[in-house]
Amino acid sequence: MPAVGALDAGLRLLGRRGHSRMELRTKLVQRGYSESDVDAAVFRLGDLGYLNDPEFAEHHVRRRSPTRGPLALLGELAGRGVDRAVAAEAVARFGTDAQLVAATRLAERLYGKRGWAGYREMLDSIGSRLLRRGFPPGIVLAACKSVWAETREQREQAGASAS
Repeated sequence: MPAVGALDAGLRLLGRRGHSRMELRTKLVQRGYSESDVDAAVFRLGDLGYLNDPEFAEHHVRRRSPTRGPLALLGELAGRGVDRAVAAEAVARFGTDAQLVAATRLAERLYGKRGWAGYREMLDSIGSRLLRRGFPPGIVLAACKSVWAETREQREQAGASAS
């Protein structure tokens, strides 16, 4: 069976981390396997349950959502060859509440690295970073407001205890 080499290589690649069908296909072709061997190997790995784009997309979203917003996640999945509808379904499970929690945690981490003179300065810096990571503008504003309010209370408590 000529596809055995491609099948073994595919299993080794999948043993390291999950792959989408397109990713695995691309890697096997780059390793010099023929198109027909790659097609047979990808088909067999799918049949065996080792290749499943919806599961891959779901895992990717779970793993990356603490630091990436839905727009970035969709882009990453598209870059890995996951069908748009499959990617959109996986990202849709990353709801608004979860996005706000992730964006707020990320904003808190970014806030802790530097002191800010005012809310606008913080929003310009942290907000733009959150936007670049694919969070929607409404989520970015809510996360920044939450962090600013929390740190303002801490600053006021520190000021009151110092007097």
